[in-house]
Amino acid sequence: MSEDDVERVLVQTKKRAEELGLKTVLVASSSGRTGAKVAEFFRGYRVVVVTHSTGFTGPDAQELTADNRERILKAGGQILTTTHAFGGLGRSVRRKLGSFQTDEIVANALRIFGQGTKVAVEIVLMAADSGLVSVNEDVISIGGTGRGADTALVLKPANVQDFFDVKVHEIICKPGL
Repeated sequence: MSEDDVERVLVQTKKRAEELGLKTVLVASSSGRTGAKVAEFFRGYRVVVVTHSTGFTGPDAQELTADNRERILKAGGQILTTTHAFGGLGRSVRRKLGSFQTDEIVANALRIFGQGTKVAVEIVLMAADSGLVSVNEDVISIGGTGRGADTALVLKPANVQDFFDVKVHEIICKPGL
């Protein structure tokens, strides 16, 4: 995924946000590079940058860099670092016992539409559980495949325990598979 691809996603997403009057944008970001770019691009919007949980890549490891954290906060963005909605305990069971759990099965089913779609749905659940978005207000959620951003959805959030209440109203953009 190139920087041009990310830029196209942001331009399309901002245009649609303006058309729909949506003011909350979520974005997944590991190192914070994409999160900082989104926070700066969407100044004046409520931007929530959702990072990998601490320990995702190794004990006590946090991928979000100090420089990118500073850029996100300076641009008015919020940062959410929490357990993945489709990972957490189920991933631990798979690693220890070799059996998949419901959360990972759901994640794999969403990947049918692309990794970015899975990520965009997952981070809206995480943000709702953390109280950073309301389940009563549509938001835009941006995800990607690997690094960067390639997918944007308009959706109604839900808490993880109410997963089937998530409603994907619109796919703004996603890569061809």
